Amino acid sequence: MTVVHSTLPESARAITGEALQETLVDLVGLSLMAKQAHWNIVGPRFRSIHLQLDEVVATARSYSDTVAERAAALGVPPDGRPETIGSAYGLPGAKEGWLRDTDVVRLMVESLGTAIGRLRNRVDATAEPDPVTQDLLIGLTAELEKQRWMFEAENWPRED
Repeated sequence: MTVVHSTLPESARAITGEALQETLVDLVGLSLMAKQAHWNIVGPRFRSIHLQLDEVVATARSYSDTVAERAAALGVPPDGRPETIGSAYGLPGAKEGWLRDTDVVRLMVESLGTAIGRLRNRVDATAEPDPVTQDLLIGLTAELEKQRWMFEAENWPRED
């Protein structure tokens, strides 16, 4: 049953809907993972990273709403149910228990980097079928790249 009829042709709606749903899963999962790290971080840089994690959560939550509403506007019902997020989430996650500040920074750099790579693929995939969605994904990519840069700068010089 389609409640909302898209202005996009069906093939474009299918590609765009998949990109939006995958992005929604990444964002909801990223917000939960960052909150988990926020609650469990320890170490000398606790406060600054603790606060920075809240910025990631705010960005992920804000964009997840925008992404879900874009999907709904195109006639694609967004699925943010816990079981959907749990089964489809593919970004690196936080381990259980206390998390050392340097480990949190590495986790965030890796998770954000993976999310950005996935977004760039979706930006390419939506270029032809829906430039409006592509624009939304480009803005999100820029925001997550900014967050990744800030985390990466936390561990300079690198401890490789």
